Amino acid sequence: MSDGFRSRFILVIAVVAMYGRSAYAQQTMQSNLVPNRYHSVDSWGQLPEGRTWGSVSAISVDKKGNVWVGERCGKNDCSDSNLDSVLEFDSSGKIIRSFGGGMFVLPHAINFDKAGNFWFTDYGNKNGKGNVAVKFSPEGKILMTLGKAGVAGAGPDTFNEPDAVVEGANGDLFVADGHTVGKGNARIVKFTKDGKFIKEWGEHGSGPGQFEIPHDLAIDSRGRIFVADRGNKRVQIFDQDGKFLEEWKQFGTPSGLFIDRHDVLYVTDSWSQSADPKADRYNPGFEHGFWVGSAKDGKVISFTPVPATAGGQNAPEGITADDAGNVYVADTIVKGVKKFAKQ
Repeated sequence: MSDGFRSRFILVIAVVAMYGRSAYAQQTMQSNLVPNRYHSVDSWGQLPEGRTWGSVSAISVDKKGNVWVGERCGKNDCSDSNLDSVLEFDSSGKIIRSFGGGMFVLPHAINFDKAGNFWFTDYGNKNGKGNVAVKFSPEGKILMTLGKAGVAGAGPDTFNEPDAVVEGANGDLFVADGHTVGKGNARIVKFTKDGKFIKEWGEHGSGPGQFEIPHDLAIDSRGRIFVADRGNKRVQIFDQDGKFLEEWKQFGTPSGLFIDRHDVLYVTDSWSQSADPKADRYNPGFEHGFWVGSAKDGKVISFTPVPATAGGQNAPEGITADDAGNVYVADTIVKGVKKFAKQ
């Protein structure tokens, strides 16, 4: 072997080795490639005396900085309870008000509109309740209902496990409908501001515009619709007519989405695991926690792991952030809400 050939051969081997290490790192160490910019704040959220936290995925912050939570009645089912499931807290975790007792089965998401009212979704179906999205005033007045309580369907006025609602700049409403892989609905449904059906898009599958659990929605400053396509381990982005724009897989297996007024994107991952390659949740390189990035270009800024219980289980699903930069994460297994502040 000539000296020149040997030099080129060594260079090629070095490049391949370097690329291989880089690819391996990207595949198996995603959460270690960016800094953790947050620390947890212990014991946030004081419930009324006699109540204990149940599962939570619904969480949002209003214009005053107060935190709204949809709590599942001390367990993971409100169908036979009269406890209030809509709770408002100040930023320190002190309860302000509550309502909604006896109305819901499985509260799933809270999303505020520009007027300061909010949509509250219930993806359960039991005892004549569930499968609805209800619009409330902050005082608890019902302003509108989409879907039929206790009825599962795929029509223009029925849902089957609705997950979240967001509102466009002109008041158009978008509902993520479907919470089970391979069964029921897997669609986004668009309505006018008055609740009249416009169109729908989506079906079960893994191609562009297909879904397996469209688990949460968010909308950016350009009006693009972000969908947490959890079963497909990606965020899908659409225009408001349902045209597929792109998908992002750098945020793990997304359960919750939130986009602030500066187009900062917050994403929770409550599903990723890398222990069993045959498991639906197999997603090597990712772990449970929350990602922060840019809704403009998908750049990842930070990742914060969310601690599990002693048994190693948790499910950080809902996420929101206030103007001070504090992040609130709702968990369905480690029941309740955790607050995170910047380091």
